[in-house]
Amino acid sequence: MPQYTLRVDGRAHTIEADADMPLLYALRDDLGMDNPHFGCGLSQCGACTVHINGRAVRSCSTPVSEAAGQTVTTLNGLGTPDKPHPVQKAFLEEQVPQCGYCINGWVMTAAAFLDTKKKPTDAEIKQALAGLKCRCGTHTAILRAVRRAADSMA
Repeated sequence: MPQYTLRVDGRAHTIEADADMPLLYALRDDLGMDNPHFGCGLSQCGACTVHINGRAVRSCSTPVSEAAGQTVTTLNGLGTPDKPHPVQKAFLEEQVPQCGYCINGWVMTAAAFLDTKKKPTDAEIKQALAGLKCRCGTHTAILRAVRRAADSMA
């Protein structure tokens, strides 16, 4: 079985895996991470979102071979409790989390978007987050939080 080196949240890890194994499985099963989450397994909900070289991707459909040698950032590596990323901070300030299962996807997608779009309109924020799912229905609070983060980063 081939070996792959994954650089996750600033640390290098070597794993053995089939080339087409989803990155999500490597993160959770091989590296023992609790984020990202498995949601739908079809890239439709966003719970598995990570950054690869700063770009938001769905780890459930990204082969581990594609992530090898790249910089992978998870929600745990985005910020720290002492110094949260502006999106993480805004989600806390707006009291977004309810069950919290989907938050990984929303935060990671919003953070990647705001890194490339400094002063987005509300319509651009909605478009960037299209396709993400929250069964608790906190969409309004999520949009407020992303707007707050965008304003704080401008």
